[in-house]
Amino acid sequence: MRSPDAEVVVVGLGVFGAAALWRLAVAGVDAVGVDQFAPGHGLGSSHGGTRMFRTACLEHPELVPLARRSGQLWQELARASGEALFEPVGGVLIGPRTGHVVAGTIAAAHRHGLAVQVWDAAELRDRLPRHAGIGDHHAAVWEPAAGLIAAEAAVRAAVRVAVGLGARVTTGTRVTGIELVGGGALVHTAAGTLRARQVVVAAGAWLPTLLPGIAVRVLRVPITWFRPGDPAEADRYGLADVPVFIRELDDGTCLWGHGVYSGGELKLGLEDHGGLLREMDPDGDDRRVGPDDWAPLVRRLDVALPGLDPVPSRAEVCMYPMTPDRQFVLGSPGGDSRLVVAGGDSGHGFKHATGVGEVVADLVRGLPPQVPVAFMNPDRW
Repeated sequence: MRSPDAEVVVVGLGVFGAAALWRLAVAGVDAVGVDQFAPGHGLGSSHGGTRMFRTACLEHPELVPLARRSGQLWQELARASGEALFEPVGGVLIGPRTGHVVAGTIAAAHRHGLAVQVWDAAELRDRLPRHAGIGDHHAAVWEPAAGLIAAEAAVRAAVRVAVGLGARVTTGTRVTGIELVGGGALVHTAAGTLRARQVVVAAGAWLPTLLPGIAVRVLRVPITWFRPGDPAEADRYGLADVPVFIRELDDGTCLWGHGVYSGGELKLGLEDHGGLLREMDPDGDDRRVGPDDWAPLVRRLDVALPGLDPVPSRAEVCMYPMTPDRQFVLGSPGGDSRLVVAGGDSGHGFKHATGVGEVVADLVRGLPPQVPVAFMNPDRW
């Protein structure tokens, strides 16, 4: 291979790719980021205004070290960019005491010595009366360090800071294929071919298109915002009354969201959307959101968080790149260091993105990651 255009090409500048480009630039690695859209776009998996941050990770206890490191790096990015990217409003995990949300959160917190509070049903009703339908079998875990990340602003900030440190960015250019060759990789785009020593694929919902051997399927996830049914009640749905939350209901589904943060709206969703989630083509599917999409959520909000207008004030589609075990894909398939994959966020990756970016930068440089990542190995299937 002739002289490379860059040491590393990062394919995709959603939150994983943007964070990887930033951490590579911090490490002094010559890197180019390529994306078919502009950073902070609303057509992938890194938009929606806000994203939750929490460290007591019920999804897998070994995610806690990554979350802790990510929290530190979000603060570092905020300082480097001069932007307020993180709002520490606290967060609550609610559900049956023996359910996976409460029990999983408590297990992760105890294993890693996290500062959380466990509330019984009476204390939960007293502290957060907006959450209705709380039975005596329910409990809650309060994490003071949880909060909100400004989604699109965070992506743009990571790219901007990376460029300030010497990274280069090409937008409006689609990557059409990746070829591993002697001495590096060829990244084929609609505008030509880039040559690099290594390639990082952080293509989000387009990951299975570029690397079909990776076990990722793309789910269509409606995201909705609501206003109080009575405008005079708006000040009773703020973040103090409805902080960042995940709530497991007795039917096994999970509500998530937060109270009014900006624009007078609450952001709310349903984890499995009542079994209505379907796979989607990131290039060809209809992105309109209608009553069939939000009806399963509204039925549950009527019981769990009543008093809202039953018709969302706005709605959009997000894509979840899902893996079979709902853990990320992070590492080099087959141990080939020419290729590093960062994807499969499975609907809970945004909070971890800065830590993922640092892991990518370590792997590219042949350094051991500072946090556990073996359970995210691309070869686990």
